[in-house]
Amino acid sequence: MAAVKGTKQAYFSPELFQFLVELRYNNQREWFQANKPRYEAWVRQPFLRFIADLAPRLEKIAPDYVAGPQSLFRIHRDTRFSANKAPYKTHAGAQFRHRLGQDVHMPGFYIHLEPDNCFLGAGMWMPEPDNLRRIRAAIARQDPRWLMLRKKLKLDGEGKLTRPPKGFDPHHPLIEDLKQRSFTVSYNLSEEIVVSEELMDTVEKTFRRLLPLNRFLSEVLLLPTET
Repeated sequence: MAAVKGTKQAYFSPELFQFLVELRYNNQREWFQANKPRYEAWVRQPFLRFIADLAPRLEKIAPDYVAGPQSLFRIHRDTRFSANKAPYKTHAGAQFRHRLGQDVHMPGFYIHLEPDNCFLGAGMWMPEPDNLRRIRAAIARQDPRWLMLRKKLKLDGEGKLTRPPKGFDPHHPLIEDLKQRSFTVSYNLSEEIVVSEELMDTVEKTFRRLLPLNRFLSEVLLLPTET
């Protein structure tokens, strides 16, 4: 049930983190199936309620980004190409992508809930090669929008190269930015906030702060500009 307009509510309880901690040490299908009602009650259903209530707020912040049931990541891991065959993720997460984005490699907002590792983020994780070239080209020409962003936001640096990418001047003034392979910014989120009535307002405030990053990325990739 959606929250009554003008009221605050807590969506998650400490049992969310209790379940995820237990899953960390019991990551087998038999255990999960026996405890699936707890997953539904403490993780999946509360997250879906949160997403439903976030949707109208996100529409006001960034109309081209979508919050819906599809935003919630599955708890099941893709183990096909991984040496780690544990079947389940030990965190819960949701990504709110640009409406033209087809996968996790497109601009989006993100919320990650994990014991001792909760955070909010935005940007673009490991862009496909063509998109990476477009972003680097904009940075290389010292796009004013990027220069403004970098005064306010610090990139996470995941996957950053140790050497300049091929074709770029090692002495370029923005060479450290050109070494980036992901263009994301994240902010830590305390477990106390996650289980409190302040979560929704905190998420909205943070997403507003991060919107210019997503707007820049979507414009560079020739996606429609948010209004």
